[in-house]
Amino acid sequence: MVDRPHLLAARRLLDRAAAIDAAGGAAAPEAAPRPVRGLYLEDLAVGRVVEHALTRTVTETDNVLATTLSLNPAQLHLDHDAAAKTEFGRPLVNSMFTLSLLVGISVHETTHGTTVANLGFDDVTFPKPMFHGDTLSARTTVVSNRPSKKRPHQGVVQFKHEGFNQHGHLVASCLRSALMMTRPSA
Repeated sequence: MVDRPHLLAARRLLDRAAAIDAAGGAAAPEAAPRPVRGLYLEDLAVGRVVEHALTRTVTETDNVLATTLSLNPAQLHLDHDAAAKTEFGRPLVNSMFTLSLLVGISVHETTHGTTVANLGFDDVTFPKPMFHGDTLSARTTVVSNRPSKKRPHQGVVQFKHEGFNQHGHLVASCLRSALMMTRPSA
C-alpha cells in the first residue's frame, strides 16, 4: 500500500532521473534547482499556526523497523505477549518514531527547502501512547523568530510541534529550533 504523498514524491524522483538521463548524464549539484515548499523566515510570524494536511497511520512494521534500527530491545515495543501483561495491554509505538514522524509531517508545509539546520529540541513530551493502527495528525505553532546576528540571510525560529491521535488526544509535543533562510532577493 502506498499513500499519495509518497507516490507523488516517487514520481517526481523518476521524472528527475529521466531528465538527467535524457541530458546525457548526471547533472552537477548546482544545476539542480533546490525544491522550496517551506516558508521563509519572514513568513514565520510568531503565533502562526499550521494545521498540517498530511496524516499518517502507524503500522506494526513501522514500529518494529524503527525500534530495531535504533537498537532498542524493549519488549514493550516488540513482544506482544510481554506487552499484553502491562498496563497498556498491547505493544506501544516507539516514542522516538512518534517524534520523528511528528516533525516529518510538519516539513512539507513549514520548512521544506528553507531550513539550513535543526539546532535542537526542548520540552519533548509524550502524554499518551501511540499504538499500531493509530493515525497521527500534527499542528505547528511558531513560538519565536529572530534574525541571526552572524548570518545576514538567516534567522532562528522555534516551532512547537504537537501530534494528535485519531481521537484528538495529544500524544507528543516538542519545541524545535531551526536555522531558517530569509526570502531570496530578486
